[in-house]
Amino acid sequence: MLLKTFGWSFGVTIAGLLFALYFWGWEGFAVVAILSVLEISLSFDNAVVNAGVLKRMNAFWQKIFLTIGILIAVFGMRLVFPVVIVAVTAGVGPIEAVELALDDPDRYSEMVTDAHPAIAAFGGMFLLMIFLDFIFEERDIVWLKWLERPLAKLGRIDAFSVGVALVALLLTATTVAHQAYQHGGLHVDKTETVLLAGLAGLLTYLVVGGLSGYFENRLEEDEERAAEAEEEAQAEAKRTGKEQTVVGLAGRAAFFLFLYLEVLDASFSFDGVIGAFAITNHIFWMALGLGIGAMYVRSLTIYLVRQGTLDDYRYLEHGAHYAIGALAVMLLISIRWHLPEVVTGLVGVGLIAAAFWSSVRANRLDASSGGSDGSGNGSSQKPVSSGV
Repeated sequence: MLLKTFGWSFGVTIAGLLFALYFWGWEGFAVVAILSVLEISLSFDNAVVNAGVLKRMNAFWQKIFLTIGILIAVFGMRLVFPVVIVAVTAGVGPIEAVELALDDPDRYSEMVTDAHPAIAAFGGMFLLMIFLDFIFEERDIVWLKWLERPLAKLGRIDAFSVGVALVALLLTATTVAHQAYQHGGLHVDKTETVLLAGLAGLLTYLVVGGLSGYFENRLEEDEERAAEAEEEAQAEAKRTGKEQTVVGLAGRAAFFLFLYLEVLDASFSFDGVIGAFAITNHIFWMALGLGIGAMYVRSLTIYLVRQGTLDDYRYLEHGAHYAIGALAVMLLISIRWHLPEVVTGLVGVGLIAAAFWSSVRANRLDASSGGSDGSGNGSSQKPVSSGV
């Protein structure tokens, strides 16, 4: 099971490190290895949340997530995205941006740093909406009762999470963005940029999440009529000699969930891409290191789904969403103040570790008490899955 799930990740790791060693020596080997660890540590919470969404897909779409999805994640976010940032902010073409990255890496790094306020605002708002929609939703299993139950009551108000997010964006734009950090320790007014980028992140979440939720609801309605549809499909198949299935709606639902996962991965990738510039300006080292890390995030997501880890450890998903909320806040704060990458990584891992330990303790209580789930509910109740 382990080799089957992580086989591609192991293979890409070996190939990537050997490639770096052959072309750039031990220095390239070490930097690529460090970047791989950085990406995994910063994106572990991403894997947990991804698993909550991915477990609703069938095996076909899970394979799509690991094939086409990884191409988007590696080449789109870890290689193309930094180039696009420079091309847009510097007003040059993509080819010129690549040449700039190769010929003048210091200038390339400066341009990406200057673009950070817009990146942080977009990613911060998208991740904040994920956290708010989770924390304001009533669910059977709660982790921090004193916090989650009162907030769930507030969530009964229509569009409450959107209102909170807009307030957070306005506060960020009028305070933090007024003196946004730029290369060389300078601070400039990025209020308008942060407002527009933040609204774009919020709108992206609402559109993609709304579409995935719509088709998921449609799929659930059709599943209620699955028995009748199956009988009719089998009869038609015998008559015509062709298989009749209801894959169409499942495909549409899975497609928008897949789209949601890709946007989610992109938002999580922002801090990893920016953080990589603190280690190296070499564009190919960055692509290799972050790409290897992205492979492990994908494999870890599949592992969590197939092993049923989220169901076995009931609070793990809660911890991941708290880590998302913390990352969103840190992204918004980083518009003005630089935060060490080790801080963002340790906060997320720490929250997930706390949730994992709480789950282990609850499972032990279940075993000793004969069925209580540790949160005042029966153990037969399943956690509410994450997503939109």
